[in-house]
Amino acid sequence: MHEYMTKATIILLFAIFFPSFVVQANFLTEQKKYARVRTAIKEKQGFIEKNLKENQLTIDDFNLLFVAYKDNDLLEVYAKKKLGAKYKKINSYVICARSGQLGPKRKQGDEQVPEGFYHIDRFNPSSSFYLSLGINYPNLGDKRKSKAHNLGGDIFIHGSCVTIGCLPMTDNYIKEIYLLAVHAKNNGQSKIPVYIFPFKMTDQNLKTYKTKFKDNKELISFWDNLKIGYDKFFKDQKEISVKFAENGDYIF
Repeated sequence: MHEYMTKATIILLFAIFFPSFVVQANFLTEQKKYARVRTAIKEKQGFIEKNLKENQLTIDDFNLLFVAYKDNDLLEVYAKKKLGAKYKKINSYVICARSGQLGPKRKQGDEQVPEGFYHIDRFNPSSSFYLSLGINYPNLGDKRKSKAHNLGGDIFIHGSCVTIGCLPMTDNYIKEIYLLAVHAKNNGQSKIPVYIFPFKMTDQNLKTYKTKFKDNKELISFWDNLKIGYDKFFKDQKEISVKFAENGDYIF
């Protein structure tokens, strides 16, 4: 009885003084209650551990960041040690399908994939599209820039190969992507960044696309703003801290 009470007391005190750790540590356990997550672990855990090891990382010590390029149909995965300074690319995936066109999402029903700086805000282990990671669209910048009554929502990185405004990765690859995100959250990462760009925003590419869309001054201005964040991330390889101007522009 004394030994039991001692263990119980330790657990209680740990929960009191380190509540965030306890909550995060239970996340993987909660996710394992779902059959599709258990399948992902069975099929993909070995692969992601190997991938992390090849990049000097371990399953219980990494943070995650996603970068997507719409016109390249590409999702890149970046990771770093929890206390590390810089992210490095560890994998990339082809985005299976696309809807809408280049440019930000501004209203419900426009079929657009958002462009901007977001984070994962939901995990759905029983999604209609196998597994899905919710993106926090619309963010404050989207709200300030849109004049629409309904901006829409429910934008996900998900399985399958169909989409209206989301990033479909196929059921096979979403197992890897979702499982990485589960472990990152279980490691204590409360917000997993998702940066969605219209294309790889090199100086030359931006010049090319500006010429193609030269009559759309509002879009070019928006892309010029995104380019500042793009350059900052690839220069520093660190998560970007963003605020929002009154007109909805990003402030880096």
